[in-house]
Amino acid sequence: MAGKGNFVVKSEVKKAIAKGKCHSASDVMETLNGLVGWYLEEAVKRAKANGRKTVRGHDICC
Repeated sequence: MAGKGNFVVKSEVKKAIAKGKCHSASDVMETLNGLVGWYLEEAVKRAKANGRKTVRGHDICC
């Protein structure tokens, strides 16, 4: 799953970076999408390890 798909909204990411008075490099979206994909993979593993088919918020963090 990591590195596949678009999990974040490009315009919102660019807006957030611009709000901090910075510019975004061309690799920001690929990196963010990979990171979100990894978090989702880990959350799925955690849910399955706990005998659930439902991913919960606490599966994503911690």
